[in-house]
Amino acid sequence: MTASFSRRDFLQQAATLAGLLATAPGFGLNRTGGPAKPLRRTAKTILLRSSWQTVNIGDIGHTPGALQVFKDYLPADTNIMLWPSSVDNGVAELLKTYFPRLTIIQGKLDEQGNPATPELKTAFEQADLFVHGSGPSVLAQNHVEAWRKVTGKPYGIFGVTVGGELNDQLMDLLNGAAFVYLRDTVSLKLLQDKGVKAPVLAFGPDATFAIPFRNKAKADAYLKSVGLKPKEFICAIPRLRYTPYFQIHNREATEAEQKRHAIAEQFKEPDHAKLREAIVTWVRKTGLKVLACPEMTYEIPLAKEQLVDPLPEDVRKNVVWRDTYWLPDEATSVYEQARALVSMEMHSPIMAFQVNTPALLIRQPTDTSKGQMWRDVGLNDWILEVDSTTGPQIADRLLEVHQNYPAALKKLATARDFVRNRLQDMAKSVEKAG
Repeated sequence: MTASFSRRDFLQQAATLAGLLATAPGFGLNRTGGPAKPLRRTAKTILLRSSWQTVNIGDIGHTPGALQVFKDYLPADTNIMLWPSSVDNGVAELLKTYFPRLTIIQGKLDEQGNPATPELKTAFEQADLFVHGSGPSVLAQNHVEAWRKVTGKPYGIFGVTVGGELNDQLMDLLNGAAFVYLRDTVSLKLLQDKGVKAPVLAFGPDATFAIPFRNKAKADAYLKSVGLKPKEFICAIPRLRYTPYFQIHNREATEAEQKRHAIAEQFKEPDHAKLREAIVTWVRKTGLKVLACPEMTYEIPLAKEQLVDPLPEDVRKNVVWRDTYWLPDEATSVYEQARALVSMEMHSPIMAFQVNTPALLIRQPTDTSKGQMWRDVGLNDWILEVDSTTGPQIADRLLEVHQNYPAALKKLATARDFVRNRLQDMAKSVEKAG
């Protein structure tokens, strides 16, 4: 047999040999006798702006979700630097456990919008790409602007909600981004209607969908301590129509916060009465239990006040109140063992989604359009608008999931495949941009 050796084969082998010689000891020399530039791709460095707060396990979840997407779909030698707002309460340690190569950068901007610390300045110099992480808006708009002004290097938006009026600065930033991913199609349509010109403008799920955190041992110990057995309980999560940040941070409420809190108090009882009705029906019809638990710190007492104490005695004895806060590793592992979730918060359903547990979202009208993402990923039947939904309707939907569990899991599997593909597409945009 005669071997065929084409010009293409020759060029490929020549390139391979050149690369080996360039990196071999004693051979990597240029014409002047100095070190030759390696003939290989340079590892990319990404500066991720994320980790907005730690009083909400959903906000904690944005960052590890994004990091997991990068780990799964970007080249293995990609370097990630995280510029957080807050990684206290054990979050930094958790991130480093799962992502040991992660560098956490601390620093602020000065009055001129320049990095105010050597650490942040170095990060701006070393990073090839700035990625604004998932959140309720472009929270770090000024930081994106600083990156663009100081470095001139590319940046992108990785799964946010956008609403209301868009100021000129934000429009300019979005137009200049390498990619803009919106975590709900309401936000996407808004930017499309506004004529945003980013080369990639698309739906991209909240990064929390990829959260890798688990702590089965801690979850198992907790569930055993409160008498809950795997797949024999549901999780119920409360929420006020407006989050009382002034209470969370122990400060005086602003005038605007006072007005919002009055609305939250007005609807607290009627909103949660509907969830209680579903709990009563669940316990009495299935004989199974309920875990009333928080997504945010303030929801610990709220769950007791609204979801546990008012229940009839025969139901209340089958309801467990989670009386401490938790990190998302334990929470996700508890959700994994639940039969289902019914939640007024968005991110606990997303975390349950990641571990194949069906979740109903009871959406309040004062929340952002982020709830739309449940429809966007194909779970239209699992989102109910609280103002147009009754307690019995929530109960019926919950029992439908319970009684047709294989069908619910099939629906969930289809949605998970869709989300996985979208996250992979988002990662491709990140790789292309840097």
